[in-house]
Amino acid sequence: MEHERVTVNLPKLTPHQHTIFFDASRIVVCDGSTKSGKTVSALTWQAAQCFGTGAGKAHLWVASVYPQAKIAFDRMCRWMSKADPTKRIWTDNKSELCIAFHNGSRWFFKGSDNPDSIYGADYYSVVVDEASRCKEEAWHAVRSTTTATKGPIRIIGNVKGRANWAYKLGMMAKQGTPGIAYYVRTAMDAIADGVTNPEEVEDAKRVLPEHVFKELYLCEPSEDGANPFGLSHIRACIRTMSSKPPVCFGADLGNAQDYTVIVGLDEDGATCFFERWHKLGWELTTEKLAKIIGELPAMVDEAGVGSPVVDRLRRVCPNVEGFQTGAKKQMLLEGLCMSIQQRTIAYPPNSPECQIQSELEAYEYEVGRTGRVSYSAPAGLHDDCVIALALAALRHDRVKVAGQIKVEWVGLGKEDRDIWDSMSAGEWEERLA
Repeated sequence: MEHERVTVNLPKLTPHQHTIFFDASRIVVCDGSTKSGKTVSALTWQAAQCFGTGAGKAHLWVASVYPQAKIAFDRMCRWMSKADPTKRIWTDNKSELCIAFHNGSRWFFKGSDNPDSIYGADYYSVVVDEASRCKEEAWHAVRSTTTATKGPIRIIGNVKGRANWAYKLGMMAKQGTPGIAYYVRTAMDAIADGVTNPEEVEDAKRVLPEHVFKELYLCEPSEDGANPFGLSHIRACIRTMSSKPPVCFGADLGNAQDYTVIVGLDEDGATCFFERWHKLGWELTTEKLAKIIGELPAMVDEAGVGSPVVDRLRRVCPNVEGFQTGAKKQMLLEGLCMSIQQRTIAYPPNSPECQIQSELEAYEYEVGRTGRVSYSAPAGLHDDCVIALALAALRHDRVKVAGQIKVEWVGLGKEDRDIWDSMSAGEWEERLA
């Protein structure tokens, strides 16, 4: 029996939209300007999944709230009605927000305001729309329900601060986490593609607060109070890699999951050396660090398993010092905050080889109920570059002071000398004033 052929004409994507949504990565995070075509692109991509390799399977569209999911559902139904008004190849269930296709595919539309409703099916493709406004529990459900299928996931939305799971996932992608791709599509990109009206963008710039415009149209996260360094200060310290020789190093030792990172600073406090690696083993890591450091001053993390590494380094590198990052992390990072905000340190822009900038921008602090401040990278992200930079900055302070002041430890016992040796440059100057 010959089957009637039905052609469904979906919106045509621009080359950039096609590149983003049909990326081969399993998870794609796209921070996009408002009215830049994110939703249209995502609906088109997921429709292709329903008729392609995901034919006969279940697919899921998640919006921030149920009414938002209904908007996407209604839009897709309108497209299908124009292509196939007699509903020969599809039916819609408005009570459940589900489109069923003749090939067995079922396309569900749900809100993140009820994460429990997401469980129960194995989905072969998922779109999370307005992800920065979706509940994190909904993302957990999405990830869980695609475990068996290994279905592709597209995460789209406007930028909304940094304290949300979508931003952190994007940072993981920028830091090179396998299987996750990250794209930014600003209003300028949409204007260049003819998707957005430039006059509309200019009008929004005039009437919206600056930080709101930057988030909604330029995809720049606002300062939401969680970053201890300040995004503007972080960016003010970005320089090209210095060609001067290093005067000191800072090194953070990684475990099986984290990286070992070593940062070298020149006489001006600018980064002139950067290298990171993992899964090398402690013996080879120690040999590599010793070769890099030589006789120069270096501050090395000796928390946890770092202590024996520091002991071995001291045998061949006479100017290596250990630092207990566990017990003194707050002091260390507050010193780095001061260095960044006073512009006494510099580092290169973010790149696949050097992740200092992205780690600094993702960093968070939290004030506990007792008033104690704790600093850390968001869950799932690394902070090895931040710690290595902070250690290098601390060691650089001492190099700088040693070059300015001749110190004689006359009449001081070892305990007193150790106290002076542990001070930063600012503390030296305060004591000596």
